[in-house]
Amino acid sequence: MIESLEKSLFTRRQTAFLLSPDVSLAAMLRSLWPPDVLGFTVFEKGGRAIEHLFTDPPDLLIVDNRLTDIPATEVANLVKSENVYRQLPVVMCVDPVDVETPWNWNLIEVDDFLVRPFNPSEVRDRINLTLCRAMRALDANPLSKLPGNTSIIQRIQQLIETGEDFALAYCDLDYFKSYNDKYGFSRGDEVLMMTARLIVNTIRSYHGIMSFVGHVGGDDFVFILPPDKVEDACQRIIAAFDDIVPHFYDPDDRKQGAITSVDREGKARVFPLMAVSIAVVVNTGGRLTHYGEVSSIAMGLKKKAKENPRSCYVIDRRQG
Repeated sequence: MIESLEKSLFTRRQTAFLLSPDVSLAAMLRSLWPPDVLGFTVFEKGGRAIEHLFTDPPDLLIVDNRLTDIPATEVANLVKSENVYRQLPVVMCVDPVDVETPWNWNLIEVDDFLVRPFNPSEVRDRINLTLCRAMRALDANPLSKLPGNTSIIQRIQQLIETGEDFALAYCDLDYFKSYNDKYGFSRGDEVLMMTARLIVNTIRSYHGIMSFVGHVGGDDFVFILPPDKVEDACQRIIAAFDDIVPHFYDPDDRKQGAITSVDREGKARVFPLMAVSIAVVVNTGGRLTHYGEVSSIAMGLKKKAKENPRSCYVIDRRQG
């Protein structure tokens, strides 16, 4: 059994609905996690559970194929048919006879299944992984598929708590809004995808080191590298971005080196071609103790970087 929430895979208490008449299954599941890590609400009938599902949805739904009032597959498909609850992970419990004939998984919308007789260790690990997959999927940026804010904060705090030296870089596109306003969101998304690939490929090229790339949202990205690699990465990202981004403009705008678009007040203005500003916070020797400190320093550095109309980077190398 996992001893506490702090030692579990989760940052908050998880909740699960178990739909099953099998008393021994409920007892086993409750024995695998303390209630402050994963708490179970048990329903012996599927029909009674459905009304609760849509008013107070859990983090996980476990449906037993031994339900007597409604087929487990029907419950799973009902949940997955609701757009709002489609991301709710569903695990189905089945008997060996249920899987002897290959199932059409296009018709049974579940995220995993468990086969009797249950192995408690396997059940614990597979449910943990199902919950972790769901959290990663919800956190991932829908456009770039890169980790989002929750994962970014967790990674930074983890590095701080383990005392590892690291450099965190915030990448922000300048004049992206004016580009979006003139060329439209579809072409704007292409720029964001290009930027995501460019950053990922640059960071991946540093073989054999721990690294991380995330997408805060919109035109904001982050990456994490060891302090001795970050300046080289900034230079390479800027060089590649400045080489590629002109090709996202129409020939006349590219030749002119600027576009006419509207500012935040709705007035027509001339804007330069897009640039990338990178603000880098270096944490060595345990100087920083919380993610909030990192974020605060980075915001100040971003303002400094944006004073330069061209692509540039600013690095804070202050020590403790």
